[in-house]
Amino acid sequence: MVRPIIRWTSYPLIFLGCALLQYQIIAHDMPHWPLAIIVSAAGITLVALLERIQPYERTWNDDHNDTRVDILHAAFSLALIFTVVEVVTIIRAWLPSTALAGTTYWPDSSPLWLQLLLAGAMIDFGLWFMHWLSHKNHFLWRLHALHHSSERLYWLNGERRHPLSALLLASPGLMVVVILGAPADVIGCWFAIIAVHLAFQHANLDYSVGIFRNLLGVAEIHRWHHKREYEDAQVNFGEFWAIWDHLFRTYRYEPGQLQPGQVGMKETMPLRYLQQIKWPFSSE
Repeated sequence: MVRPIIRWTSYPLIFLGCALLQYQIIAHDMPHWPLAIIVSAAGITLVALLERIQPYERTWNDDHNDTRVDILHAAFSLALIFTVVEVVTIIRAWLPSTALAGTTYWPDSSPLWLQLLLAGAMIDFGLWFMHWLSHKNHFLWRLHALHHSSERLYWLNGERRHPLSALLLASPGLMVVVILGAPADVIGCWFAIIAVHLAFQHANLDYSVGIFRNLLGVAEIHRWHHKREYEDAQVNFGEFWAIWDHLFRTYRYEPGQLQPGQVGMKETMPLRYLQQIKWPFSSE
């Protein structure tokens, strides 16, 4: 009885619960620090605990000499996510003319929930495009390869990124919404929501969202993106929405379960953090 409950309710209860709480933070003008971090940390912790109770692949719960280094990667990526409000404020201070003069192209009179979805869609498309480009451009792939190098999928994988790759992935969409005038707290709210989704997207958790996998970039479809064979991994680039993959014909779903040894990459990635940071710039 417990298994189907976890399988069908974990994502809607935890993700939607965290998303609603994050929305309440900005709707009631509550402090982003520390409330947004507390909410996201609670959601991510629940995902990590559920992996232990109901794993998708039991052997992926074992350490693969990657947990410590993944914690270091996550520290940078999550710091980037939760300082985005401050980053946006700094960027705005550098912007000339329209932003400083108070002119904005952002629909700030629209309902807050609509502004959040609009900012989220723009940021998400930027992430999709840069993710797709990272699989097409040789140097960007060298930076992005770290994300694919883990031979298991679990909650920390979502933040296993080269720092430069993380910045390049997020920057285009972020800059668009900043230049258009989206409020910093709306942008920060979306990134805080995505932090929990990323834990689910890479989770070693046997869960399902049913037909909504056609709309959302959840683990059921994202696992195919992490297949070891590079040619098979050119699908499902979406960070949150799967709509971009449908539009550009990169969506793939098929029933069945990936086995140990089917995820990762053919290249050999060093195990130590600093060596991983240097790897994209080393001779091939």
